Amino acid sequence: MNPEEVSGNNEQLRRFTVYRIVEHAVLIILFSALALTGLPQKFYYLSISQSVIIVLGGIDVLRFIHHLAGGLFTALVAQHIIINFAGVIFNGWQPTMLITFQDARDAFHNVRYYLGLGQRPALFGKYSYKEKGIYWLVLLGGIQMMITGFVLWFPVTVTKILPGLFIPLSKSVHTSEAMLIFLLVVTWHIYDSMLSPDVFPLNKSIFTGYITGEQMKQRNPMEMPQGAETRNDVLPGPPV
Repeated sequence: MNPEEVSGNNEQLRRFTVYRIVEHAVLIILFSALALTGLPQKFYYLSISQSVIIVLGGIDVLRFIHHLAGGLFTALVAQHIIINFAGVIFNGWQPTMLITFQDARDAFHNVRYYLGLGQRPALFGKYSYKEKGIYWLVLLGGIQMMITGFVLWFPVTVTKILPGLFIPLSKSVHTSEAMLIFLLVVTWHIYDSMLSPDVFPLNKSIFTGYITGEQMKQRNPMEMPQGAETRNDVLPGPPV
């Protein structure tokens, strides 16, 4: 069975494992909780922020939820790093999220294509340079927010070790990084996953674990199985 035959029917190709689906779902919940409880604290002077604070039970409850979500987010990031590092080192997982020279070539290729200087867009494998970019920005930015968040959470303890200047500095970095990640996710990741003409109204693969052959051929052609039957990549999947 060749890729064209796979993409010509509605059979489902496995794209994400249950672990990835659950991890992403937890990330969505924690990201939403952090945004819902963090933005009203940054923009406390807005009437909508004050309404959110009142609805959630007051500023103390809001901060408790934010701290709880922040602690769970820290645990999520820690397990993500540990499990994936161990998987690559000991289980032979492919580090598909590493940025390579091919990503730079793909980005340059697409610039030429969008300017009308190429015949087709770049062909991507498991993840495109755009997906890798948002992944590393969120991961590294999230680690930075975790560090500054704990500084703001325990300022007295921190000032016993570091100069007091680190408190306002951490606040500035924390809130600015939060806005950057929020805007990136809303304007870039959500658009690319839900509103892009290629996948509208929604790319459901991260929720179902499966993607149709036609969708994979269009968005990730280099990931298409060369021998779907022998690689056992064509599986009966849930409706998408």
